[in-house]
Amino acid sequence: MGTDRTITATAETKNRATGTRASNGTQWDPLDFTNWRTLARFTRTIWKVDDGVQPLSTLAEKGSMEEGSGRTANSGRSTGRTELGSPFRGWDDHTCPPTCGRGKKSTPEAEALGRSRGGFGTKLHVRAEGNGRLLTFALTPGQQHDITMAETLLEQGAVFRKATGRKRLYPKRLIADKGYTSRKFRSFLRKHHIAVTIPHKENERHKGVFDKALYRTRNRVERLFARLKQFRRIATRYEKRGENFAAMITIAAIFLWS
Repeated sequence: MGTDRTITATAETKNRATGTRASNGTQWDPLDFTNWRTLARFTRTIWKVDDGVQPLSTLAEKGSMEEGSGRTANSGRSTGRTELGSPFRGWDDHTCPPTCGRGKKSTPEAEALGRSRGGFGTKLHVRAEGNGRLLTFALTPGQQHDITMAETLLEQGAVFRKATGRKRLYPKRLIADKGYTSRKFRSFLRKHHIAVTIPHKENERHKGVFDKALYRTRNRVERLFARLKQFRRIATRYEKRGENFAAMITIAAIFLWS
C-alpha cells in the first residue's frame, strides 16, 4: 500500500504542474501563477459555472445605473445622493425614517386615558345582569364621573327573553351606588319605567323609600370587577389604544360567560 500511495502522489504532482486533471467529463482551466495565492489552498484551478445572475437592466429604464449614480455629467462630482433610476425616484426624498410621523396621532382623552386621584389610568363603567355577569361596558378617562355614562350603558346591551322571544333593552330594576344618583337620571329611569334602588345623598331634598336588603345584592357587580381583575391585561392596562383595551375586556367577558 505504501508503493501505491507514492505513485498516486507523484501522478497528481505531474497533473498539477501541467494544469490538467483526470475527471469524468469535467473541464478545468489553469490560472496564472500570480493568482495562486488569492485562492484557497485546496486547488489551483477553478470551475466554469453559470451563476445565472440577471442583468441590472430591469432596475433602470435605460438599462444602466449611470443616471442614478449620484454624479452629474458636467461636473463629474457626486451630488451626495444615490438613486436606482426613475422607477425608484422619490423613495429617498424623506430624511426621516419611514415610520416617523406616518401613524395617525391621537389624544389621551380619545384613548380613554386621564389622571384622577388614583393616578393616570382608565375608568371602566359596566352594566351587569342579575347574576353578576357583564352585559355591556364603556371606557372613559380616569377623572370622568360615573353618572356621565349611566344613560349610555342603559341604551345598549339588550337581553333576549325566551318567554316572549323578544329583546329587552331596559331592566325592570336598577341597583347602583350613590355615584349614580341625580334628579336628571332618576327622571330618565321613571320615563322608561325602571324601578330604582339607589341611595340618596345627604344634600338631596326629596328622599324616597330605600330598600337596604335589596341594595345588598349590588355586591355582585363588585365581584364582577374582582373577576375581571384576575386577567392581568385588564388589572394593569398594557394596551396603548383604547379599542385594543376594550377588545381584551370583551374576551375576558366571554370567558366569564362560558
